[in-house]
Amino acid sequence: MTSKVAIVRTRPETVLEDIDRLMKLASVETALAKNTTTILKNNLSWHLMYPGANTTPWQLEGVIRSLNTAGFEDLVCVENETVVTSASRGEMLNKQRPICEHYNIPIKYNFKKSDMQWKFYAPKSPMLVLDKIFPEGIRIPDYFPGKNIVHLPTVKCHIYTNTTGSMKNAFGGLLDNRRHYCHSQIHKTLVDLLAIQKEIHPGIFTVMDGTTAGNGPGPRTMIPVTKNILLASNDCVAIDAVACKLMGFNPLDHEYIRLAHERGLGTGDIKNIEIVGDVELEKENWHFQTGNNAASSIGKLFWFGPMKKLQRLMFHTPLVYAFIFASAVYHDQVWFPLHGKKVARDWLKNSPWGNLFKNYKPQPAPRVLSTKK
Repeated sequence: MTSKVAIVRTRPETVLEDIDRLMKLASVETALAKNTTTILKNNLSWHLMYPGANTTPWQLEGVIRSLNTAGFEDLVCVENETVVTSASRGEMLNKQRPICEHYNIPIKYNFKKSDMQWKFYAPKSPMLVLDKIFPEGIRIPDYFPGKNIVHLPTVKCHIYTNTTGSMKNAFGGLLDNRRHYCHSQIHKTLVDLLAIQKEIHPGIFTVMDGTTAGNGPGPRTMIPVTKNILLASNDCVAIDAVACKLMGFNPLDHEYIRLAHERGLGTGDIKNIEIVGDVELEKENWHFQTGNNAASSIGKLFWFGPMKKLQRLMFHTPLVYAFIFASAVYHDQVWFPLHGKKVARDWLKNSPWGNLFKNYKPQPAPRVLSTKK
């Protein structure tokens, strides 16, 4: 099985045009089904603005413009939130909502009953773990089946999966606020979710932003590194594998990539991935290292370490709210004021992408966009 991943070098002055070129190189017109709604699935790893953590405004705007040019005008943005992340704060602080409003793209929330309901879904594919984690049945948003989906992750490390990207982006969209039940089986969960995606979506596409990539204990407490690249593919496994290799890791050493590759859900072996665009970028090695922070060190004790036997007591009962509170306090009230605020401030002042973000406003639309609400 051979898959194609497009990579292009970009700069702030041409990023919207570069995203259009990128998506054409990755054959977006044939990857998605025409005459159906296309979901834009933003990535909000943190409601606070922190470089490398969340879908960038130019990433979202560039994708909207390119999709419209390709004839995909029925676009809807779908947001999720976690127990420690606020979608309403995040979409404003990260300048995502103004983009949607400018292009008349409705925003729906998978946690609002007025937008969608959680319904039981019986996968056709054999599940690795989801049917065991949720023995009462697997629930997904009833809004998702029958619609295309375009994932908008960033290139970054992750404390539980080492790297994160396209496959992990479905974790928030397809699972409800009990998704933390899956952390100890996170790799197999991502494979199950990709199998479900292939059953319910007529088209899947990913545009990944590596303009500022995240090194270190992501998806939040990272070291932002300017890399000036963009990636796109209709193969979630292949784009994650290429991003993984760029960060300096062996893709097949990552269980979620290897299992998805072995089950025929995509291509995780770099030797079988066709790179198009600025192909010389494939040779880069950023030598990233994930590491840990205080919260992840404690979390790993319960998810993967000697405290694993206490998971059901700690995370399937009201005791979980103590961990939620502690995580929110650590990230928002301790780490960000002490470390993250300076990093974000320096990025806004000294990085060309920070300068772009600081004054970012949507560009005049190439033509009137129409959406079905």
